Amino acid sequence: MLDQIKQQISRVKALGASYVDTRWYPVEETNSLLMWNGNLKESSATFESGLGVRVLYHGAWGFSASSDTSDLAALYDRALDNARIASERLSLPVRLAEKDAIQAKFVSPNKINPFEVPLSEKVAFLSEMDKKLNQPGVTQRASSLTFTRKQIIFVDSEGSEIEKVITEVFAGLEVDGVDSEGGMHERKFSPFRRGDSRGWETIDLQHFSENAERIVRELNDTLNADPCPVDDRSVILLPGIMYLQTHETIGHALELDRILGYELAFAGGSFVTLDDFGKLRYGSEKLTARADATLPNTPGSFGFDDDGIPAQDNLLIDRGLLVGAISGRQMVEEANARAHRQIFNGSSGANRATSFYRVPIERMTNINIDPGNDGTLEEIIRNTEKGIVLDGDRSWSIGSNREQFHFGTEAGWLVEDGRVTRAVKNATYKGATLPFWNSLTAVGDASTWEVYYVPNCGKGQPNQIMQLGHGVPVCRFDNVRIGE
Repeated sequence: MLDQIKQQISRVKALGASYVDTRWYPVEETNSLLMWNGNLKESSATFESGLGVRVLYHGAWGFSASSDTSDLAALYDRALDNARIASERLSLPVRLAEKDAIQAKFVSPNKINPFEVPLSEKVAFLSEMDKKLNQPGVTQRASSLTFTRKQIIFVDSEGSEIEKVITEVFAGLEVDGVDSEGGMHERKFSPFRRGDSRGWETIDLQHFSENAERIVRELNDTLNADPCPVDDRSVILLPGIMYLQTHETIGHALELDRILGYELAFAGGSFVTLDDFGKLRYGSEKLTARADATLPNTPGSFGFDDDGIPAQDNLLIDRGLLVGAISGRQMVEEANARAHRQIFNGSSGANRATSFYRVPIERMTNINIDPGNDGTLEEIIRNTEKGIVLDGDRSWSIGSNREQFHFGTEAGWLVEDGRVTRAVKNATYKGATLPFWNSLTAVGDASTWEVYYVPNCGKGQPNQIMQLGHGVPVCRFDNVRIGE
């Protein structure tokens, strides 16, 4: 198959294409299990394979994909024909940033292949978690496991040949309860990065059991709590909500295709403009953010993107100043041309597709906030006069250009004079993106920094679901509106 792919790439190049690439998925499989209130509600397995072909002809893209590999010539001809037709209606010719030809292999770290673990063992784990969650105050309970495995072989007309084998493990626990007024509340646990691999060995029974007990306890605290007051306070965000704040108001806002207007019809654009790079005060000097696809053991680290660019640690915000974006080969060239200056020196290696039948687009890698020098969670609380500690994502509303937000959280605890006083329910907070990040006054040290996995980030039209991670510390923001 690999020889046939190379032959077709050479043939299409000879027909006038300036660039051709292929993503061949020999295997892409998923296994999902869900236990709900003691019943195995879902146990599914999917398998697919196929090829996706991109052709650049006279500055226009053509794309074709199929799970039928019996007639590769027809598949490549279809992509070329699509590019030819598109070139007749072209307003801005596509240019690709330079890159090196690479021959390489990337295998995500895992010790025990989850697809080789017997179904009975997976169900036994879910059953054990269900027992832990089945406690007073819990009216609904769920535990889930999802495993994915992809083998991707990338070949292009510039001499690159890259193989990736990526295995992911996602798990979750959830408990729901009803308070005395009939309001529904939830508390979830989605495990963050632990250890140096992410195979079946990460499904640690003791770790999950401890957190099952914790979320049941915190749910009951919330059910018996008074409503969150409407107030202006310092908000102390734990990683379980800080990851979402980072995801929605830094990650999506700094995807370069959004900045150029390519998501406006579907998932919204960005308030950031090309003139902002190197000038915009995105946050306080305590804020340093990066797109780090080199971080070990996370879904946002994949070795090479779908343009064949090596994973990078790309600085986005440097001590509050906007300096970088999440980008691929095409968008950096278009951005530089539109700005009439060189903002970007090549791709940041963030072009990815969810499968062989979708075209690569700019996607978040690991969008991380560097840990700071303001101590542990306890020290930050101790140095807060009037605040609230928040955790868990319950609801979210984002402005169409990421310029504002409103988040509901699962759990909240008021802080008075440097100590936690009581839990509150229905805790929310809101703000405008730039004033909010500029109100950042404390960033926790490395002991507060955790990497949260995101298995379901949606973007694009048709929609593409992508996996990534966020490494975030505890952060405090001052004068934030809560309770509305």
